[in-house]
Order: sequence, then C-alpha cells, then structure tokens
Amino acid sequence: MNEPFVAFDLGRMMIGDEPPLFLLEIALRTLIIYAYTLFLIRWIGSRSIGQLSLVEFLLVIALGSAVGDAMFYPDVPLVHCIVVITVVVLLDKSLSYIVARNRKLEDVIEGVSVEVVRDGAILWKALKRLNVGHDELFEQLRLKQVRHLGQVRAAYFETNGLLSVFTFDEPSTRQGLLIEPPWDVSKPTQFRSGSAVREKRRLACVQCAEILKLSPGEMVPPCPRCGAELWHEIH
Repeated sequence: MNEPFVAFDLGRMMIGDEPPLFLLEIALRTLIIYAYTLFLIRWIGSRSIGQLSLVEFLLVIALGSAVGDAMFYPDVPLVHCIVVITVVVLLDKSLSYIVARNRKLEDVIEGVSVEVVRDGAILWKALKRLNVGHDELFEQLRLKQVRHLGQVRAAYFETNGLLSVFTFDEPSTRQGLLIEPPWDVSKPTQFRSGSAVREKRRLACVQCAEILKLSPGEMVPPCPRCGAELWHEIH
C-alpha cells in the first residue's frame, strides 16, 4: 500500500524518495546523454546552431523532451533515450536533405521572405498576414539605426524572423513616419481625420505611413491608402 502523500515535505521536495547514491547516477546519466547529444549536434552541423529555422526549432523541442527524462528518472533506460535522440536527429537530417532539393517543399516548411516596407510605406496587409505588430516592426527598424520610414527603400521579414533593411542612397532628403524615439517614450503630435489644420502640415498615416500634405484650413481626411484615421506630424 502506497504511503500517504504529505504536502510541503522538504525532504521529498529537495532530495526526493530515491537513495542518496542516485544523485551520482543522475550525474553519470547527464554526462553520457550530454556527450552523445553534443556528438549528434556536431554531426548535424553548425548551421543548426547559427540560425534556428522551423525544422531546427522542432529538433530542439524533441531533443529537450527526450534528453531530460533519461537524466533524472531512474526507470528510463539510457538506451531508450539514445534510440529516441538518434531517430529524431536522423529525421531532422533527412528532412533537411529533402528540403534542400525541393524548392516548393522548402517554401512550405521554412516559409518565405515577406516584404513589409516599400519606398517608406508600410505594407500593412503583409504585416497582418504575418501576425506582426507595428511595435515589433519599428523596434527592429530602430535596431538598424532607422529614425523614420522615409529612409527605408525596402524591408523584408526573413524566414528566420529577422528583418532585412535596405535604405535609400540619400535618406536625408526624404521624410517619413517618425519611429525614433519610440512612441511610448515621446509620441509625436497626432491628428485625427475630420479635424482642421491651422497651418501647413505634413502628416504620416500611423498604420501605413502614407504621407499627406495639408494647407491651412484643410480637413484631415481618412488615409486614402488604408482608410486609417490617425496621423502623426512629420517635420
């Protein structure tokens, strides 16, 4: 008959019910599995470490699940763990081989690069398809030393989740939606559609970065490109 479970048993919580000598076995198990996993990862190649694609991400999850159990569960034989790790790595290697030789399958599994900025304007529908918010886009642009979208000729979200940015040769001559400093630090002057401007203004749509020039007394319209009603002033 099983002993009754005692909550907040510090001995069980810190050491467990196994004999103290099992701690040495855990250390040996960890050493064996670590060495074997390191060998297989080196066999896969450094590419899997340098960029985490969808296939490699799946590999990390599968290896983490297989490796962890054998390290500290006494009823999990090391051979079982080694078989699982080997099969997972072989599947990853086979899939990588097939994907490298089939462009359509590569696009399905790895995804494709998506253009999100063109000539200083945000391709907001592409952002929606990627489930990427403006804040994330602006953050990655700022990491590329971009102060406003007028500097950007093109930007692409690559399959590894990073943003590739290409600027104009003479970005200083252009204007665009200001993203530096971040809006939660210092928000530019805002205008909503339906309001009138008292002096000459240059506005940028908050959603798509469309540029609008208004004369004194003109009403701020909805964005003709995306229909948004909020604008930021640019200088």
